[in-house]
Amino acid sequence: MIQIDDTIISTDVLKKEFVCHVEKCKGICCVEGDSGAPLDEDELKILDEIYEEVKPYLRLEGIEAIEEQGKYVKDFEGDWTTPLVKGKECAYVVFNKDGITQCGIEKAYEDNKIDFKKPVSCHLYPIRVQRYKTFTAVNYDQWSICKDACSLGEKLGVTVAEFTKEALLRKFGEDWYKQLMIAQDELYKNNSK
Repeated sequence: MIQIDDTIISTDVLKKEFVCHVEKCKGICCVEGDSGAPLDEDELKILDEIYEEVKPYLRLEGIEAIEEQGKYVKDFEGDWTTPLVKGKECAYVVFNKDGITQCGIEKAYEDNKIDFKKPVSCHLYPIRVQRYKTFTAVNYDQWSICKDACSLGEKLGVTVAEFTKEALLRKFGEDWYKQLMIAQDELYKNNSK
């Protein structure tokens, strides 16, 4: 573990290699799991505000799930998440012609309809962030469905921290990320001795 400000970061974020390989997994992380995508408290209002712009990008099943359950729901642990369609995929998920998941929110963002890319937890994946009373934990969520992403990351030599750079900058800022990269460099120097 390393510490930057009030964040405690697992060294797996700096050591493990990962690059999403959606052609192989089809974006199954948006379908599998116990609940929807985790949401930060401030994202609830954003989902309320952007929903009408995002709605044309969604599937009928997703719209029905949102209209029945709400734009966000509390999961079994009491955390805010995106709703699911019949206990499966995120209600904001769409599928392309190859059956690969895409985010309806992100599609609206790419078309300049909204200025919110997608929930930060989705952007950060495979990193999961958990806020505690006195610190924030930043962990690598190792999941068997991502084995092809691990293989591709290893082949390309890209760490989890490097793969999620844009999302980490969005969540924690540039100074924080610079410190993270310094820690990664130090970790590699020490491991190569």
